Amino acid sequence: MLIAPASVVAGGADVAPVVPCGILLLDKPLGLSSNAALQRVRALLGGVKAGHVGSLDPLATGMLPICLGEATKIAGELGTACKRYRFRVTLGARTASGDAEGEVIERAPVPTLDSAAVEAALERVRTVGQQIPPMYSALKREGQPLYALARAGVTVERAPRPIELTELRLIALGEGGALELETLCSKGTYIRVLAEDIAGVLATVGHVTELRRIYVEPFEQQAMHTLESIATQRARGEWPTLLAPDAALAALPAVHLGADQARRVLLGQSVMTEPRLSEARVRLYDQTGAFFGIGVGEPSGAVHPRRLLRSSPVA
Repeated sequence: MLIAPASVVAGGADVAPVVPCGILLLDKPLGLSSNAALQRVRALLGGVKAGHVGSLDPLATGMLPICLGEATKIAGELGTACKRYRFRVTLGARTASGDAEGEVIERAPVPTLDSAAVEAALERVRTVGQQIPPMYSALKREGQPLYALARAGVTVERAPRPIELTELRLIALGEGGALELETLCSKGTYIRVLAEDIAGVLATVGHVTELRRIYVEPFEQQAMHTLESIATQRARGEWPTLLAPDAALAALPAVHLGADQARRVLLGQSVMTEPRLSEARVRLYDQTGAFFGIGVGEPSGAVHPRRLLRSSPVA
């Protein structure tokens, strides 16, 4: 068994309380930073070890995956996932932060727009393939986060970074220079910068006034918890339903090991399995079918442990 109690992982029955292990999908509310939301969840769940994946600004709402217990070890796998956002861009004003929280630092007239003109602008932005990170970001320069430098009035040069916009489409064109947009984008995409780039192609300026993360892959169809629903469940003595840690790893091939092989891997040793076509990260399962970590498989069939969710051998 994994560390997670059956009462915590979806579909299980109630057992003695232990440290929960799994992925909680939180619908982060407006006005809280991602870390503040994480600390609320930790407090509701008794101070469990936890970490969130993919920060959302206080202005943003939507899916914030939170890894609990041993599942924090696979958080990095989720960090590279694509994300879908719906957002509103208000044209005619640019702010210091690129969103509604910042001071307006520039105004410009908004040209008369129709859907065809906006779609043409989106196509130009969609194919650029790179983005300059904003000063108001957590990226660091010589140990200092850029947002701290920005608040001190310091601007530093930032190199463009590759991004991918799988989708970027117009949902609605509102009056007074407002665009409702939706995008499916790669890790490292800043929606605030995307909004400014779109406004620039439209020969004006703009900033984000609403932002919602609809989902993080591969959780397109999964329901989310709210802080209120978690509090209600805990008041009744219940646990919120978590996803099993390997729910984030469906794209990796699975390797099922026998008892002796699993024991050796848990001791940090490599084992031989069936040959494979290429080197790849793999999901590791023991003889009971329980997931216990990530390994690296070689074409020869050798499997090496990479990140394990438990440290004691299988009984």
